[in-house]
Amino acid sequence: MRAIVALELILVFRSQASFLQRKPLELTPIPNREKAGHYQFQLSIDSRSTALIIRLMKPFLPLLLPAIFSISISGRESPNILLIVSDDMGYSDIGSYGGEIETPALDSLAKKGLRLTNYYVHNMCWPTRASIMTGLYPNSSFADGSATGGLNPETTLLPEALKSAGYGTYMAGKWHLSDPAQPNGPSAPHNRGFDSSYSTYWGTSDFFAPVDLNLNGEDREFEWRGNSEFYYTDSITDYSLRFLEEHKRLPEEKPFFLYVAYNAAHWPLHAKPEDIKHYEGRYSMGWDNLRQSRYQRMLELGIIDNSFKLSPRHPDVPAWNDEPYQDWQERRMEVYAAQVTSMDRNIGRIIDRLEIMGELDNTIVIYQHDNGGCHVEYPPERTGSWTRPFTTDGKRAPIIPGNIPHVMPGPQSSWQSYGYGWANASNTPFRLYKQHDHEGGTRSPFIISWPDGLDPDHTGGLNREVCHVIDLMPTLLEAAGVSKINQQPLPLEGRSFLPVITGKRNSLPKHDALFWAHNKGKAVRVGDWKLVSESRRPWELYNLADDPTELNNLADTMPEKVKELSQKHAEWIKRTNLSGKRMRRR
Repeated sequence: MRAIVALELILVFRSQASFLQRKPLELTPIPNREKAGHYQFQLSIDSRSTALIIRLMKPFLPLLLPAIFSISISGRESPNILLIVSDDMGYSDIGSYGGEIETPALDSLAKKGLRLTNYYVHNMCWPTRASIMTGLYPNSSFADGSATGGLNPETTLLPEALKSAGYGTYMAGKWHLSDPAQPNGPSAPHNRGFDSSYSTYWGTSDFFAPVDLNLNGEDREFEWRGNSEFYYTDSITDYSLRFLEEHKRLPEEKPFFLYVAYNAAHWPLHAKPEDIKHYEGRYSMGWDNLRQSRYQRMLELGIIDNSFKLSPRHPDVPAWNDEPYQDWQERRMEVYAAQVTSMDRNIGRIIDRLEIMGELDNTIVIYQHDNGGCHVEYPPERTGSWTRPFTTDGKRAPIIPGNIPHVMPGPQSSWQSYGYGWANASNTPFRLYKQHDHEGGTRSPFIISWPDGLDPDHTGGLNREVCHVIDLMPTLLEAAGVSKINQQPLPLEGRSFLPVITGKRNSLPKHDALFWAHNKGKAVRVGDWKLVSESRRPWELYNLADDPTELNNLADTMPEKVKELSQKHAEWIKRTNLSGKRMRRR
């Protein structure tokens, strides 16, 4: 029998971003998985060479077409997008931002990518997630000012915009933007643009048995019931990998958007015993020395400079030597670090899979936090629909809620947080915490890796442009080649910072102003000036160029500047708070 080899020639016209690190023309043989013995020869051409190549090939097309070559045009230019958000972590927690917690996967992304040092989020979980999904401020994103009330049905979400542009869209993890009592409600993720979603809706979850775990609205309680190996961080990753494999098997080739929203390191402090043991004894130095060592490390890395003075220990935090429950306090931070390292290990699993699939180079990988480290000392009375009275491991041990020093955190039988002292260290060098709009509550790491699109001169570098989470949606839409959307009920608030990524920094427009208003904080930043209030107290005024850790309050000496900025804030509230209601905590 005579063997016949069929050949196909596919022209891929790459965008200019891809050209940054590739040759103008590449010819790659690719086996056709559907047809044995058939090969595709992929001819990749950057956009600047397209006209020349077509002109050179034009005389030969009549000869090639009837013969062994078939010519088709592939539109696969748009990058894949992997967006990773962690929960309730501080600015200095991960290794590439000064932390001692082991995060090798994130450190590797930072080494190959770009880190932003002036990236802002909101001061709590769901306001930041609302801005990620809408490109709006959170008080314009909801019908009634709360996450439970759901997202505005008129608003186009990021996955909806990408899906309309031909993307496959997937989500795994914490949603926190709809009513948990309605897993198939109108604001559930699988009803707002995601092809598949594996998620929880409450703001907090039992890591060993999430009470509201679902796949596209269908209950998945059976996954953890009777399963002593279940751990939510691992499961989020398992489904992320499953979605990638499902996308790979689609009959048509198209890019993907995968949103991975880990609950780590949100309260409660739940971690695997082996991960906790790995950190045993590492925090015996206490939070005072930890803050100092992180501060020095941040200076060495260039995350901060000498204008960043280390803020004083918070008044609610005792000196470590005066702490009466040091063993318990050490254990709290050990479990917290274990949660973070477990998350990092799982991020590594996703990156490894993308590399095996051959998709990593053309994938925008982003990592950020949703707010600063959380200081809240939860009492035993702090329970809700997300908690249960007994463990689910078959032993039915009582679950003891609250930060009680005689109960060591880590197992499912506890429900604790890491509290003021360690949150103060997590947010080094800044003041205050989650729920506040001082820098400690709203400054986040931001790592972006994109081998095909990142300016090679930026690789492993730092960028100090002021960016905000409202900018993320416009940035990703521009990178994906999506035409500007007509956002409702207001136009997109942010601007794309893609020029920062691709090396066209001079074309980045500046923000006129940035705003915050939620829970215990409110703030406005105009240029280097920031007006901020804590818990409805009088305004404080800082010049962040001279005083980036907000230690020298200028409000009394510059009343006209306070008046000017406070008026801007009031006008912003009037313009954006369309429901007329103050945003609620849930």
